[in-house]
Amino acid sequence: MRLALREAFAAFRRAPLLSMLGVITIAFSLFAFGLFALVAVNIRQALLSVEERVEIRAFVGEGTSVEAIAAAMGDIGSFPEVAQVVYVTPQEALVRARRELGEFSDVFESAFLPASMDIRLRPGFRDPQTVRAVSARVRTYEFVDDVRYGQEWVQKLYDLRTLATMAGTGLGIAFAAVAVIIIGATIRTAVLARSREISIMRLVGATDWFVRAPFLIEGVLKGVFGGLLALGLTWLAHRAISQNFIATTFFEREIAIAGVLAGALIGFLGSLLSVGRHLRRV
Repeated sequence: MRLALREAFAAFRRAPLLSMLGVITIAFSLFAFGLFALVAVNIRQALLSVEERVEIRAFVGEGTSVEAIAAAMGDIGSFPEVAQVVYVTPQEALVRARRELGEFSDVFESAFLPASMDIRLRPGFRDPQTVRAVSARVRTYEFVDDVRYGQEWVQKLYDLRTLATMAGTGLGIAFAAVAVIIIGATIRTAVLARSREISIMRLVGATDWFVRAPFLIEGVLKGVFGGLLALGLTWLAHRAISQNFIATTFFEREIAIAGVLAGALIGFLGSLLSVGRHLRRV
């Protein structure tokens, strides 16, 4: 392994421009994906903050006893999907309506708005199917006149999150494939450049692993260096956007480390595919 590492670093010294070109190309491929991933992370965070506002509002019929409402709130609060149930009196509903819709504050009267039970759901239980199911259970109480939760809005929010996830996955696979092809091309060039040396190594009894190891390590190193460079470029883009346009959130440490490790994996796969195919011709 020590010899393989030494040979891998020697490859960088023998062809520094080619190695640097490979690293830069990989970095820009990963940088393009990093930019999209940064956008996806911020969109997801924005959607999560909006998703926290998803709630079910059950309007209580006039004249319902306090005991019946308290019993229903205790029952609903025991649902595994429910995080909190809050009773809103007509007076509180009036204050909230006037605060949220200030331009129409003169329209609302205390007798105009009914009391309600506002039901907040736990994280992970805010998808349209769960919200619809909980709403149907709440609707079964006799004193509940109506249940609202913004069905169309919840469905659009969920569809947008699903679309963003699918688009991010598809682009991630595409950029990973491009990076694998680029690394494979650089390793293929290195294999062809050292074809005579490899032939001599085989004549003296070198195993396939002994011949392949330096190229695989070289691919991993290029992937790591490219990943680190791409991470730095992405951070610079994040700082520029935050200072000049809109505040954004950068990757968490775990995601950043996973990105560099993904670069190493891509470098290994690119080298493995290229070396395995072209060593047979040497």
